[in-house]
Amino acid sequence: MRDSGAKRRAAVLVAAALIAGAVAAPTANATADGHHGKDREARGVAIAAARAAKVGVDWRDCPADWNLAAPIQCGWVSVPMDYAKPYGKQIKLAVDRIGNTGTKSERQGALLYNPGGPGGSGLRFPARVTAKNPVWANTAKAYDFVGFDPRGVGKSAPISCVDPQEFVKAPKADPVPRSEADKRAQRKLAREYAEGCQERSGEMLPHMTTPNSARDLDVIRAALGEKKLNFLGVSYGTYLGAVYATLFPGHVRRMVVDSVVNPSREKIWYQANLDQDVAFEGRWKDWQDWVAKNDAAFHLGTTRDAVQAQWLKLRATAEKDPIGGVVGPAELIGFFQSAPYYDSAWVPVATVFSQYVAGDTQALVDAAAPDLSDTAGNAASENGNAVYTAVECTDAKWPTSWRTWDRDNTRLHRDHPFMTWANAWMNLPCATWPAKQQTPVDVKSGKGLPPVLIVQSERDAATPYAGAVELHQRLKGSRLVTERNAGSHGVTGLVNSCVNDRVDTYLLTGALDRTDVTCAPHATPKP
Repeated sequence: MRDSGAKRRAAVLVAAALIAGAVAAPTANATADGHHGKDREARGVAIAAARAAKVGVDWRDCPADWNLAAPIQCGWVSVPMDYAKPYGKQIKLAVDRIGNTGTKSERQGALLYNPGGPGGSGLRFPARVTAKNPVWANTAKAYDFVGFDPRGVGKSAPISCVDPQEFVKAPKADPVPRSEADKRAQRKLAREYAEGCQERSGEMLPHMTTPNSARDLDVIRAALGEKKLNFLGVSYGTYLGAVYATLFPGHVRRMVVDSVVNPSREKIWYQANLDQDVAFEGRWKDWQDWVAKNDAAFHLGTTRDAVQAQWLKLRATAEKDPIGGVVGPAELIGFFQSAPYYDSAWVPVATVFSQYVAGDTQALVDAAAPDLSDTAGNAASENGNAVYTAVECTDAKWPTSWRTWDRDNTRLHRDHPFMTWANAWMNLPCATWPAKQQTPVDVKSGKGLPPVLIVQSERDAATPYAGAVELHQRLKGSRLVTERNAGSHGVTGLVNSCVNDRVDTYLLTGALDRTDVTCAPHATPKP
């Protein structure tokens, strides 16, 4: 569920399938008074938030290599690595902002954003204003747009599990195992990846959790001088928002969650990934139906079965002899999975597929193979995968028995073959994870939590629709806006007035519809 859901190609694995002084600081010995666990962490975040509120953020022009031009400004917020030890080691989180575009009287504070992952960077969020994105023009009049790199991500004490250039090397093994030997080889890679995380980032691993990122969010809020949080979370960002709302219900002002991770403790994270495999198969078929309807443009077949036959032929060719020497089945999944993720990828993916079938193999190589010369991009990709793995593996307990993984994924693969095994191998490091695995937060409403706006497409692959329903039931007073007969991941960024107008109205006035709303789908892509 990284990058608003988009799981990057995994390296040693395979491609894969979420106050200005308002808090007084407790005394310095508050964490040594016999309180343990959550009490200590609650005290720790209060200490850190009060400290941040006093210090604020020293806003400056962004470093040149961040590629964030003025008037966007950048700064840092210090947080404890371990909230149970607020006076212990600190890490710095990168933040950026652009001021509201309206008048001083129109300003309603800061709107913080998380794009998903875990492992996604939010630093591009203010660029929605400089790029004059029309979907966000009304909201930008009222809010400073604030982005940040969560702990472990990008500029914020980044973690790593393997050398980035090794991470992107291709071709990787076909994720669909043909024998027990194939499974043993993938299990070995997963175990080595977990060991690499410990070797390269072991100090951070026990603290790479969604609750800690939610605590970080509260410290950032305080550093911005905001008494309450305005938050937009997409994909994994919805789970971050849900955990924040549970831990800090009285600190929320407005919250929009878009494309929702199922917050049930029973789903985080093993079952959530199995559910994802089923949903991906459904959306993959939606895309194939669309390709077939547009056969005049793509010449890939006039039925879903015909398009699937072309896919299986391509996959078999790449398995036997990787295309261009570098694009095997794993790399194909890494490229083609963007179509079931995002409608914006429907045309580009179908175009490359069509070009390949017509005899142009280079277009597919260019699209699906790694670029070893892009060292910065490769480092970002490796970092994103490391954070994804660290957060999901540390957030919750995973099955340690290979028999469980083998049984569940073998069964699922029979009817949902597109992503199942690729997703399994990506997550398998969690079976041998070296850090202590936590118990997920019991997401629910608390005293002072205002109504939350939930937005979801009905056929989302990365975060299946049931997750939005589950969160809606858990957050009292929330409203659910459903985009019917649609499946793109990340609804609030699309052009659909039924959705856009409600997001604007809520963020600008706090008003919600009296009942849940069903919207017609956004426009289908055209070749």
